[in-house]
Amino acid sequence: MINAAEKQYIDLYQQARGMIMSHAPEAMNAVRDKAFDDFKAQGFPTQKVERYKYTDVSKLFAPDYGVNINRLEIPVDPYEAFRCDVPNLSTSLYFIVNDSFYRNSQQRPQAEQKDGIIISSMREHPEIVAKYYSRLADTSADAITALNTMLAQDGMLIYVPRGVKAPRTIQVINILKATPRNARHFVADLMVNRRVLIVVEAEAEIKVLFCDHAADDRNFLATQVIEAYVGQNASLDLYCMEETHNKNTRVSNVYIDQQAHSRVTHNVLTLHNGTTRNRLDLSLSGEGAECHCYGCVIADKQQHVDNNTLITHRVPHCTSTELYKYVLDDQSTGAFAGRVLVEHDAQKTTSQMTNQNLTATSEARMFTQPMLEIYADDVKCAHGSTVGQLNDAALFYMRQRGISLKEARVLLQNAFVNEVIDKIEMEPLRDRLHYLVEKRFRGELNKCSGCQLCK
Repeated sequence: MINAAEKQYIDLYQQARGMIMSHAPEAMNAVRDKAFDDFKAQGFPTQKVERYKYTDVSKLFAPDYGVNINRLEIPVDPYEAFRCDVPNLSTSLYFIVNDSFYRNSQQRPQAEQKDGIIISSMREHPEIVAKYYSRLADTSADAITALNTMLAQDGMLIYVPRGVKAPRTIQVINILKATPRNARHFVADLMVNRRVLIVVEAEAEIKVLFCDHAADDRNFLATQVIEAYVGQNASLDLYCMEETHNKNTRVSNVYIDQQAHSRVTHNVLTLHNGTTRNRLDLSLSGEGAECHCYGCVIADKQQHVDNNTLITHRVPHCTSTELYKYVLDDQSTGAFAGRVLVEHDAQKTTSQMTNQNLTATSEARMFTQPMLEIYADDVKCAHGSTVGQLNDAALFYMRQRGISLKEARVLLQNAFVNEVIDKIEMEPLRDRLHYLVEKRFRGELNKCSGCQLCK
């Protein structure tokens, strides 16, 4: 039985299919109809589905959001307006406005970049996109991925050729903006469908930082699918930081495949949001591969953050580490469901999963479900979770030494999440996040200092 939330997207696709395809590259259109069929067959997952038990997805997609199918111009010059980049990090800075790669008129084509690194719209390199697009993101296995695949019209390609080490971190600012050019009023609350393809060939290395920001005080619904292929002996550091507002809903699915002796670090940080649902599916497909997955969540008011991970060990001698920490205040809700699957042939696997959580009030709610599913007999795997409150003895100790209760709480909360932030290898980014997190705990983080987008 198709519900109203599903019907509006089915009707949208059937009515606007031609227009959607006319604005998109062939590689994206090639899988679009299959994605539609898969979405129509599945419908939005209910909370009876194991991987969606903590978030009511149909409720998130029920409102009537506008979709920029006509590709109306959204006027913003992020290079002039955006001042929130991390100081001293010396990044290569790029922008995605809603779901479109932003090309500055002064910016030279990325195919001309030194060493063959490509940072571009998916439209510009169809041969690479056709080879990799939608190979990891299985539309038959997830309705949100299917919905994104059937509606996405543009995407960002990050490609690192064999043996190339990117000299600087790639920083991508995702800007949500709802006002078309020459519009007297906001047309509607806005839904965007963002797509990212990352290819890191053998022996190559790159660091990528995504920062999510909202430029309008409107309701936004953002779906995002990131596919990352990491070749033999390659390295990918992928950081995703959300700093939007309480009217933003973000549903992000990240798919990563690792080959032999590759290394991946994935760090997701939620500093300010409305409702967030992050999914990570990571496959260790080559011997000797290792991954390190970290998460930091700070939530208050009625914010909701759900992180769901699946790490699959397919071959022997691989290592995975997970550490997710939440600090929940007011009536906020957090959820972590992590699953490590060790297949029959994946002997000599080493895996550690940890989820630790602080609830600062009796109204805050945390749901935690770490899981191991092991079919090999020569492994070292462990998992654990904790949910607790700030240590009364530590609070008393600090207050006895003249520290106010508010300040003592900030110090303890900072110390709690620092373990995740300290995993970030880039010192300037690490220092900046320590600063932002402290501001967040003090209730001061409404927008980055100097940002002109949210005036």
